[in-house]
Amino acid sequence: MKEALVIIDMQNDFIDGSLGTTQAQQIVSNVISKINCFSGDLYYTRDTHSENYMDTLEGKKLPIIHCVKNTFGWEIQKDVWNAGIHKNPVVIDKPTFGSTVLAQMLYEKQYERVTLVGLCTDICVISNALNIKALLWEIPIIVDAKCCAGVTPESHTQALNAMKMCQIDILNAD
Repeated sequence: MKEALVIIDMQNDFIDGSLGTTQAQQIVSNVISKINCFSGDLYYTRDTHSENYMDTLEGKKLPIIHCVKNTFGWEIQKDVWNAGIHKNPVVIDKPTFGSTVLAQMLYEKQYERVTLVGLCTDICVISNALNIKALLWEIPIIVDAKCCAGVTPESHTQALNAMKMCQIDILNAD
């Protein structure tokens, strides 16, 4: 079966940097295990902002500087990166929550299944899952809940429930 694993925004700023959470730190080992056990194609996304972040609409709504290109916070967490680097992953920098470039790439490759993991469940994971589902509506789109964390535990659960309603399969939900 031709399948892809998409690792969403497992970047330093979202794990233990300016927008880090305990929940994000707790999923790192789960994500690494998922990558190590996966035999299909890997895709990493990076939330990518410029120095003028605070002047953007997102910056006005979330006034916390994060994931500025070429900073430590923008980099994918080193153990998560090292788990997949030997599998020649595709890396996609995205200036917003969901990446239409990612969805189009997955569509063109004609995958039979796509699994998503990463951060944050309630912002970028859900945005990308729905983008992918819009193009690949006839294949299973899966989100592994034990490999995701939201801004809060409550918003994580709400996002999982919303994705489930949109026929995205949720693994390991409590």
